[in-house]
Amino acid sequence: MSQQKRLFLLDAYALIFRGYYAFIKNPRINSKGMDTSAIMGFMNSLMDVIKREKPDHLAVAFDNGGSQLRNDIFPEYKAHRDATPEAIKIAIPYIQQLLKAMHIPIIEVKGFEADDLIGTIAKQAEKQNYKVFMVTPDKDFAQLVSENIFMYKPARMGNGIEIWGIPEVLAKFEIERPDQVIDFLGMMGDTADNIPGLPGVGEVTAKKLLKEFGTMENLLANTDKLKGKMKENIEANKEKGLLSKTLATIIIDCPVVFDEKDYELSTPDVEKTDALFNELEFRRMAEQFDAIFLPPSPTEGKGIEAVDPRLYKKNLAPHTEQFDMFAIQNEDQNGVESRTAFYNTLENTPHSYQIIQGDLGLRLLLQNLQKQASVCFDTETTGLDALHAELVGISFSYEKGKGFYVPFPENQEEAHSLIDKFIPFFENEKIEKIGQNLKYDLKILSNYNVTVKGKLFDTMIAHYLINPDMRHNMDILAETYLKYAPQSIETLIGKKGKNQKSMRDVELEVIKEYAVEDADVTLQLKEIFILELDKTGTKKLFEDIEIPLVKVLAAMEKEGIRLDVPFLKSLSQELDKDIKTLEATIFDIAGEKFNLASPKQLGDILFDKLKLGGTKQKKTKTGQYATGEEVLSYLAKDNKIVSAILDWRSLIKLQNTYVEALPLQVDACTKRIHTDYMQTVAATGRLSSTNPNLQNIPIRTERGQQIRKAFVARDENYTLVSADYSQIELRIIAALSGEENMIKAFQNHEDIHKSTASKVFNVPLEEVTREQRSHAKTVNFGIIYGVSAFGLSNQTNLSRKESADLIEAYYQTYPRLKSYIQEQIDFARDNGYVQTILGRRRYLKDINSQNAIVRGGAERNAVNAPIQGSAADIIKIAMINIHKKLTDDNWKSKMLLQVHDELVFDVHNSELEKIQPMIKYEMENAFKLDVPLDVEIGKGKDWLEAH
Repeated sequence: MSQQKRLFLLDAYALIFRGYYAFIKNPRINSKGMDTSAIMGFMNSLMDVIKREKPDHLAVAFDNGGSQLRNDIFPEYKAHRDATPEAIKIAIPYIQQLLKAMHIPIIEVKGFEADDLIGTIAKQAEKQNYKVFMVTPDKDFAQLVSENIFMYKPARMGNGIEIWGIPEVLAKFEIERPDQVIDFLGMMGDTADNIPGLPGVGEVTAKKLLKEFGTMENLLANTDKLKGKMKENIEANKEKGLLSKTLATIIIDCPVVFDEKDYELSTPDVEKTDALFNELEFRRMAEQFDAIFLPPSPTEGKGIEAVDPRLYKKNLAPHTEQFDMFAIQNEDQNGVESRTAFYNTLENTPHSYQIIQGDLGLRLLLQNLQKQASVCFDTETTGLDALHAELVGISFSYEKGKGFYVPFPENQEEAHSLIDKFIPFFENEKIEKIGQNLKYDLKILSNYNVTVKGKLFDTMIAHYLINPDMRHNMDILAETYLKYAPQSIETLIGKKGKNQKSMRDVELEVIKEYAVEDADVTLQLKEIFILELDKTGTKKLFEDIEIPLVKVLAAMEKEGIRLDVPFLKSLSQELDKDIKTLEATIFDIAGEKFNLASPKQLGDILFDKLKLGGTKQKKTKTGQYATGEEVLSYLAKDNKIVSAILDWRSLIKLQNTYVEALPLQVDACTKRIHTDYMQTVAATGRLSSTNPNLQNIPIRTERGQQIRKAFVARDENYTLVSADYSQIELRIIAALSGEENMIKAFQNHEDIHKSTASKVFNVPLEEVTREQRSHAKTVNFGIIYGVSAFGLSNQTNLSRKESADLIEAYYQTYPRLKSYIQEQIDFARDNGYVQTILGRRRYLKDINSQNAIVRGGAERNAVNAPIQGSAADIIKIAMINIHKKLTDDNWKSKMLLQVHDELVFDVHNSELEKIQPMIKYEMENAFKLDVPLDVEIGKGKDWLEAH
């Protein structure tokens, strides 16, 4: 008996929207500034279905103009939907081109929705003995489920796929037959589609009514069995109920015909798909695609001519593990190595790379290096930890296609002797040194007592200023700007893990090709980026701030900061007690023990058992109650259990993220913590840090503040000094907007929040209450982020009306501020970006979006990005100037940390009195505004005491 064939029907728009919004916090932007999130999300879903399921037949259904029938009987159908985001409008033609190149049929009929087309085809295929899978996250399709028709919900963000047959649908909706899903949807209505439903009937009530009456029609015929308000509502809205059921019914007789031959999955036109992936800059996806569809290599014993045309059937091993919808794009670069259709590689590009060994070779190389105006260099090392990695070799390139590799001996005494020969080159002020992520190379060389002097050019940082929203690793830059695919490091040492080799284990000839290629490629990128920096107006920012900062950060990272590990151990024990006390309180109020870390169990306790917040509680897409911080914060004021739960979460996070994790990050040799600062992550220009992330150390709670107590001075001869810009963002917005009332308050050294409260509430300065000052402070800081009356009322005890009045009074007090905000938005609309006081750009691709939510986010960024970015620029200037003073004058004191608007120093006690005025002066005079910058300085044996 032949196996039953399987047909997969994909709901295009449902998957496209889902993919787009999954990337909404971290959209995928290519070098052309195009948001490719929607295309990527859809293609990942499609490729996962093909790779996992190996379907016989497959097609994709698109809406075309909406449902004519539904609009005829109910003109308001889907009328309230926001405009489609531009990224999705742009995505559709690309997705359809990719589908055509893959020979996958597109089902599209004007006036019919994808649901109806899928429903029609599914029923036709079922009659031809097919097993049909409707690939969609949309629950409405459950009404079509039968013995041979299934809903297939793709994997997403860590959740596995779900396949709903009849048992799953009956259990999910608590019904007896799948077609009752139509009644369920008709009773409930659907706000997204603007289906009215029956007033007062939600999910719970709909399930209850269906158990009693079975159908919408039977319910409406027996309203005499209902009571009270529900009876009244349903009797008055019978027509609305029947209309809603009709609107919710998927049509299964559309003018489409299932074509068995056309829908059969066949070999794609890989040349066309590769061309599209190349245009979209989907490098990893192209590799995954080729891995699925290209024939096995002839070297594996099979000639291409012998391969079955259904290539993917041959290439795919059984795929049973759960597969994240977005994993394809996140994998390391370890895919198919033979992709040369669009990229040049080492194999097909003429080049001359030489190994330099022996006295004569080294002498000639050094002579030639000293003659150059610019040289690109790159270190090869035994690992990524710059504190302890050893040099394996250094590559040099000063002419396209040419370069040299100098291998270093494992014996460290010999290695030091060899690097000493290169000191005249590295310390030559006249030679520009080029590299990719130079901070790492500077730290490696400093381990060998080599100081790199002269002008620097870092291609990673240059590209960050040119296109801050794109990724900046060398492979991507090479493929994008040079159409060149560099050799992957995994081809030399293998994938990450215990079996990964060291670079010392790689053959010299192989490592030479890999290492010099990096220097050669980086040199070529520099020639492109130097021109692009001019075009984007960011060359001065690059040369005066970002590049000088590289050496500053390298020195700070190498210095590190001492950690009081015994204190953290005692704090951990105290936290354990606090956590247990909170758990006892929570379980006592709940009346039972449960898993506090389980959102499902927590939701059931809070909203089913305790009935907090009324009956209409928000649910996630999986059907469980939402228990995120925004939901619980709203309930915390009135419910002790919720307040305790938030406190419990806060302590658990402290315990896991800092108290237990920080001691593990203390370096075994230096006994200090050495964070890594990253210049190329935050689009605003702010620094970020990792291992550990110091930017997120909490300071608002008492327990959170104690984390800072663990960061201590070097020894009894040193004191920690903290220097913090006071209200720098407010000062910047006052200066940039030219708001005279605010400028005067700062110039007069007034308490800005008190001054604002006095003006807004129209009371004398000395009569401002603590609460009034607090409200004014909330608006002062919130205005930068576009705070609304709703947002302000959530953050204070003010009503929505009082909040609206306060915001209005605020703008009347500071009229230039409102004008400035509009000017920033208008500038962004006209230019597509905003910029800081030093020309740092933040590109806002959605500023003219027709989607109000998306556009609103871009408008808020148009206002706050120049403020945050200018603050980042100013503190970077201060860091550069202070570091220069400390270095030039050979101070014993060191700059250790930068966290938001604060700098932390390890100060030798003999220099304590002298250094504080120097730090204050340099920070307050880093950049001249119409508003004075103010720096508060504190000192202590630990960071908390100093802060």
